[in-house]
Order: sequence, then C-alpha cells, then structure tokens
Amino acid sequence: MSFINYSTKEINCKVIYFGPGLSGKTTNVQYIYEQTQQPERGKLVTLSTENERTLFFDFLPLSIGDVRGYKTRFHLYTIPGQTFYETSRQFILKGVDGIVFVADSQAERMEANIESFESLEKSLERQGYDLAKLPLILQYNKRDVPGCLSIGELEATLNAVRRPYFEAVANRGLGVMETLQSVSQAIIRELKGGEA
Repeated sequence: MSFINYSTKEINCKVIYFGPGLSGKTTNVQYIYEQTQQPERGKLVTLSTENERTLFFDFLPLSIGDVRGYKTRFHLYTIPGQTFYETSRQFILKGVDGIVFVADSQAERMEANIESFESLEKSLERQGYDLAKLPLILQYNKRDVPGCLSIGELEATLNAVRRPYFEAVANRGLGVMETLQSVSQAIIRELKGGEA
C-alpha cells in the first residue's frame, strides 16, 4: 500500500523485517543504514519503551529508483520478534509493501521460526492482506553457526511456495544487501504492474 507524495514526486514503500526474536532483523537494518550514502538515507530511529525493551523500529528511507517519473523511497522497519508484542506488530504492518522474513538457521530455533511465520500470516490476514500476493523474501541468517540446519531443511519447513531466499551472516553483512535488493525489485515490479 505505497504512499504517493505528489508534491515531492515520491512513492514511499514500506519494507518490514519480520522473524523470531534475535534472528538478525535489527542487525540487517543497521548494516544497510551503515552502507547507505549519507545524502540518500534518513535518520535511523530506535524506539524502546518500558514494557517493550526489545522493541526496535529501525526507520530508514532509502532511494532506489524511479517509477513513471517518481522517485521510490523505501522505509525499512523491524518488528519485535516476541509474540506478546502483537499490538505493536499490527500497527507496524499497516501499509506494508514487502516483507523480509529473517529466519534463524540454528536447529534449536526452528520452532521459533515456524511460530513467527505463522504469526506473520495471521497478522496480515487480520489486516486484509494475502501473503501470497505480497512480495516476500526469506533470509536464512546465521549460516556461520556450527551445526546449523541445511538449506533443504529450512526450505522444506518455511518455504513451501518457493519464494526467493538468501543465505546470510548479517553481523558480517553477508547476504544483507542482496536480500534488500531482491525485495526492493519485487516491490518495484508490483508498482509497475508486474513488468520486469
């Protein structure tokens, strides 16, 4: 649900980084912020409240390209991973244009990945979104952890519909920009009516 600012000739798109707690959502957005040229980026804003100490909204407008003469500006947000932040999740998901689901590759985190993905589907349904129609990219993070799950296991469990995915080690920047580029291109394709 992109917002068009006619006075500045900008299309504003909202990308949500979703996944279980400590999967690497904040690390992704912080890395992207650090790699983005100063004039092209807005302020990185982190909000914490007394009750939601792990809640971060990392806000980053990022100019990517033009669509029919309008500049495209991306706003990146993370959503708190813990399930008891449902109200915050609903608020942040409003107006979403694309989603990066950040999965933790550690075997002991698979249940948290599944629970988080199911929560994403339910949260989107409550707002009238169909996950099948939204640009969604999966990122399998923490690929450097010894004994992590195989890509085949992650794909079989989390990606039955075969969405694009990327392997990542977000704290080293590996796979981070590729994931962002993929979700951005998918959103631009949607804006252009499915054209490549």
